[in-house]
Amino acid sequence: MSLATLYSFRRCPYAMRARLGILLAGTSVSLREILLKHKPEPMLAASPKGTVPVLILPDGNIIDESLDIMRWALEQNDPHNLLLTGDSQRQEQAKVLINSNDNEFKSWLDKYKYADRHPEQSEIFYRTEGETFIARLEHLLGQHRQLLSDAACIADFAILPFIRQFAGVDSTWFNQAPYPNVQHWLADHLESPIFANIMHKYPTWLDSNEEFIFGDQYHK
Repeated sequence: MSLATLYSFRRCPYAMRARLGILLAGTSVSLREILLKHKPEPMLAASPKGTVPVLILPDGNIIDESLDIMRWALEQNDPHNLLLTGDSQRQEQAKVLINSNDNEFKSWLDKYKYADRHPEQSEIFYRTEGETFIARLEHLLGQHRQLLSDAACIADFAILPFIRQFAGVDSTWFNQAPYPNVQHWLADHLESPIFANIMHKYPTWLDSNEEFIFGDQYHK
């Protein structure tokens, strides 16, 4: 059976999100690792907006939103019940949390990371605005090991790449900031074999035209 094709960029948090969903679903795709400064024409033809991830299904349909790719994979197979099937209350909580990450926190994260491009305010100002969401996660993680319970769900994996990016802007500050629950949660995920797998380095597809099977097996 032919596989879906995933255009990805290793360090992009949206692409990380898509790869996490695919891996956790135990499915496989044909991976094309790209460079954002050299976007391949077949990817642009499939999704003219020119951002990763882009998933081309065997039937030709295109999915070019990271959360939709996660759901596509998990709706096929969800061995860990990351979609919280049968728990409508937590499903809604997960939706709200991811929306806050994508539509509020991400804007402050970008300005914090690239503060020199946004001189109207200081880096510390942007970080402080972003901390509102971090404090919200800190409170949730004070109640259980993961964001909505002791078991990770789609919210944990959808949000994780963006908290990683926030922490990396100034790791010295983040490691001493008053968010021990978020720090431990982030470290546990980053040290997991799941995260190590999605961050495996592949040659770029544009240079080699070589595709790689990504998904249901960890790299040894």
